Amino acid sequence: MIFYSTRTKDLKASLEEAVFRSLPPDNGLYMPDHIPQLSNDFLSTIEERSFKEIAVEVAYTLLSDDISRDSIQQIIDIAYDFESPVVQITPDDYVLELFHGPSMAFKDFGARFMAALMSYFLLRSKKEIKILVATSGDTGGAVAQGFFKVPGISVTILYPSGKVSEIQEKQLTTLGHNVTALEVNGTFDDCQRLVKEAFLDNELTSKFNLASANSINIARLIPQSFYFFSAYAQLKKLGKPLVFSVPSGNFGNLSAGLLAYRMGLPVQQFLASTNLNNSVPRYLKNGTFDPLPSIETISNAMDVGNPSNFVRLIRFFNDDWNLVNEKISGYFFDDEQTQKIMREVYGNTNYVLCPHTAVAYGGLQQYRIENDLDFTGVFLSTAHPAKFIDLVEDTLGKTVEVPERLKSLLSIEKVATKMEPSFSAFKSLLLSDLN
Repeated sequence: MIFYSTRTKDLKASLEEAVFRSLPPDNGLYMPDHIPQLSNDFLSTIEERSFKEIAVEVAYTLLSDDISRDSIQQIIDIAYDFESPVVQITPDDYVLELFHGPSMAFKDFGARFMAALMSYFLLRSKKEIKILVATSGDTGGAVAQGFFKVPGISVTILYPSGKVSEIQEKQLTTLGHNVTALEVNGTFDDCQRLVKEAFLDNELTSKFNLASANSINIARLIPQSFYFFSAYAQLKKLGKPLVFSVPSGNFGNLSAGLLAYRMGLPVQQFLASTNLNNSVPRYLKNGTFDPLPSIETISNAMDVGNPSNFVRLIRFFNDDWNLVNEKISGYFFDDEQTQKIMREVYGNTNYVLCPHTAVAYGGLQQYRIENDLDFTGVFLSTAHPAKFIDLVEDTLGKTVEVPERLKSLLSIEKVATKMEPSFSAFKSLLLSDLN
């Protein structure tokens, strides 16, 4: 597979180069130069296949020029010992639970695949790499878990001080070893900017083999497509069109769904469901992308004012707003609306939603109100509600059971280096070789 830069079509890279470079030299994003189609035979029998079998077929269809089927099978076996079940909430609505991995968030699907893929390449090249990642909540924990003690890889995680939940913070600040946390006195957008600037700095790129584990890396995007196919496999027997409501911040998750769609996944509509950081819903309404500074909300992992993956999202439609608008509908909700959704769903179904999942459910219901169509709705649950326990318990007025893997973190002291959101400070810390 060859990848090109979204800014310079002629700037190409191999899979290995795209994975380890993360960003092209022109600061674009890597996109596949063509998107292969899954066979009709595979799609017609997909309901008979396990998650791992689906993942192997999708990955091999994309990456067969670079990696053998046996090696892809090994990567999938290493990455996944958990599933992505769909759970019925109402007669026509299902939640796709993506929190059954080690960090209990959907980012595990991308981070663990990426760690296994990088290890595959590193075993051949004998290189060492330094991963830089910005997180608004769940990415950091998933990357920390996915890359913990992986030989040849050190990880530096930047997160906005006071803007992630306690459990999220503990997940990325308590491992140590090859994982270092930087607590930035700023927003997620500041953290993301610092990471991008590092990849464009000649001194840093000459000293380190830098890579990113954010969704700007194509190796994060590819595996996130797997669970869209898995949801289809589980719901295909219903015989209705599918509508996916995707809670969105940096828009890697929705871009992965579009990759699945372009590979042949039958999807009637995608819903870009956001909080007040609504640059994409506004674009879908008026055709103008006008990113604003991020706004702090209770669905903090989606507090992204200028989503990096927007350029990928529109590139799947050749940057044509009319085509984008035909396939994606946008909705956004404030904190009061989000909490109302959480209460209503719990009251009606006894199902507990995290605030991000509530935003996705709200988008699905709004789409139903606006469209008199018969379809199966799938809304993505991106994190276990216990990761936001104080908010969820205060909103619902009930005690939420905390899984043991999260409960054990609360007694461990965090270890993080505080810093201002300046590139010079970040660069100095990196050159001091934190890991």
